[in-house]
Amino acid sequence: MSDLQERARALDTADELAPLRELFTLDDTVYLDGNSLGALPRHVPARLQEVLTREWGELRIRSWGESGWWTAPERIGDRIAPIVGAAAGQIVVGDSTSVNVFKAVVAATRLAPEGRDEILVDANTFPTDGYIAGSAARMTGHRIVPVAPAEVPDALGPRTAAVLLNHVDYRSGRLHDLPALTAAVHAAGAVAVWDLCHSAGALPVDLDRHGVDLAVGCTYKYLNGGPGSPAYLYVAARHQPVFDSPLPGWTSHADPFAMTPGYEAADGAVRGRVGTPDILSMLALESSLDVWDGVGVEAVRAKSLALTDFFLECVAAYVPEGRVTPVTPAAHAERGSQVALRCEDAEPVMAALIARGVVGDLRRPDVLRFGFTPLYVGFADAERAARALADVLAG
Repeated sequence: MSDLQERARALDTADELAPLRELFTLDDTVYLDGNSLGALPRHVPARLQEVLTREWGELRIRSWGESGWWTAPERIGDRIAPIVGAAAGQIVVGDSTSVNVFKAVVAATRLAPEGRDEILVDANTFPTDGYIAGSAARMTGHRIVPVAPAEVPDALGPRTAAVLLNHVDYRSGRLHDLPALTAAVHAAGAVAVWDLCHSAGALPVDLDRHGVDLAVGCTYKYLNGGPGSPAYLYVAARHQPVFDSPLPGWTSHADPFAMTPGYEAADGAVRGRVGTPDILSMLALESSLDVWDGVGVEAVRAKSLALTDFFLECVAAYVPEGRVTPVTPAAHAERGSQVALRCEDAEPVMAALIARGVVGDLRRPDVLRFGFTPLYVGFADAERAARALADVLAG
């Protein structure tokens, strides 16, 4: 056994989060794609069976009240809130991330001072965010200004209405400075909207402490909510009385069952709701969040950094020199919970890794991505993945 294997074993033995792995349905595969789809918590199938057989099968429509279906979007939002550093009453769960990006960007332009006609968008954003922001800009008469996050402070001006940024870059794993960038946006009189898809559940976000205005995020990555599980929308309490959603659906009405032709928004984060909640995936997500009971985000972040440090060390020790180049920053303050490696022939390399039981993914043309979910990934996984990568590249 190599020194790195011995160290991995010792690190796993000392890991306070290691017992959480048993809460998930996992096999001998090294699963490093939780930044795309989180693993299944073991108890969720039984909960879904209960929802199907009793709540839907027996109670049927009564479950909207008796089983708490109607209040699920806000109830589950309050469970996500501590993970992203928000007080209760500011997060509503529902719809997709894309739909919530649309709500947030349009609402941000309506919150901004009059006369501002520019929306700054992360130039390297996940494509859908850019597509949605562009559509929102066309509909509201604004102009999109693509800008690298580091250049946002210099790009801000009296015409800036809103800024849409990713907390962690989906391709490189770079962590952007949410506190400083939010402060710069506010100093310019604009509204800050953050996409938390690659940070929530992997590192502290502290939305309230840093004064974020609006935020969106998915729940199927580090929150393990399941494929297509509903996303969430954060509306800071100070903005809720005037939050003006571009999708004023019936479930966000102050009296939804009055069925009146005129729209009157409900109070609070409920204003972010649109249509009938997707109950089956919503309740699967709620059950999945049980794995977070008693888990602190700070401990998750500490393990994430230790895992990615160790993986990079193993890659440097095992992989032939010059075959891969880290894209993810080495500095902890600039790193999310994934490691991206630039590699020639990335696609066949990843296919070979998967065939060897190491599952990551890639971003064309040449980036291998390895996501580290601290709730169930261990140091032995990191060492084995680096060793398998070396074998593939040596062969």
